[in-house]
Amino acid sequence: MKSTLRQEYDEKGFCIARGAIDAGLAAETVEHVQWLVERHPDTRPEKLHHSLLVDDPFMHRVVCDERLLDIAAEFIGPNVAMFGAHYIAKKPETGQAVRWHQDGSYWPLEPMEVTTLWVAGTDSTVENGCMRVLPGSHTRRLLKRSEMVELDPDKYVLGIGMRPDQIDEADAVDVELKAGDISIHHPNIIHGSNYNTSDQWRVGLTLRYIPTSTRVTRKTQRSILCCGELVPEVGNQYVPRPKYVEGIHMPFAGCEEWA
Repeated sequence: MKSTLRQEYDEKGFCIARGAIDAGLAAETVEHVQWLVERHPDTRPEKLHHSLLVDDPFMHRVVCDERLLDIAAEFIGPNVAMFGAHYIAKKPETGQAVRWHQDGSYWPLEPMEVTTLWVAGTDSTVENGCMRVLPGSHTRRLLKRSEMVELDPDKYVLGIGMRPDQIDEADAVDVELKAGDISIHHPNIIHGSNYNTSDQWRVGLTLRYIPTSTRVTRKTQRSILCCGELVPEVGNQYVPRPKYVEGIHMPFAGCEEWA
């Protein structure tokens, strides 16, 4: 029998797991953003991408958390890898928007078997630019990059997005979350978010989980094997478990186990 989460996901293209992680881990993701921003001052906090995270022991600790993997397994099965992590952290009053898009349009995956866990490090509200979705739009085909428009990088997180005539915002739903909640969404669902006009940070961590049978076609992309068995003939590149080094990495609860 399908879980309630899976039923909602199949029907609407997204669902929400409330209180999926504890407040301590959620707070550490916020600390991690601040730690990264201090070390990469030329990188906007909305654009703390996979390349900055894949060798970080704290990120491995998060993506391999059993609570997250149990959720991911409901959608992609027991053999789980993470091919892409991305903090989209919006500063107060100046946080960028995310134009309407479908994640699968950007991703180098064959087949497109993937699910995203959007982990709320802070509360995510209408005022600070929470994610918005068009329920049921996961049944639409994936648009090609050539069918979308280029965007101003000073205004938007992503470089391309959907044209206004490709969507109808009338049925849009604001996905408001408390810190520690997780939204799960399908690669085809149309979603985006508005600017952060509040005086509060909005910190979210997107984790893109795939079954190990899915091939990452971008040869330079390095993934994390989270649990289960890999499929050698698929040929994905997995990074080794990183060691925590004091002074090099952000301290976190249990980091001594990674030393």
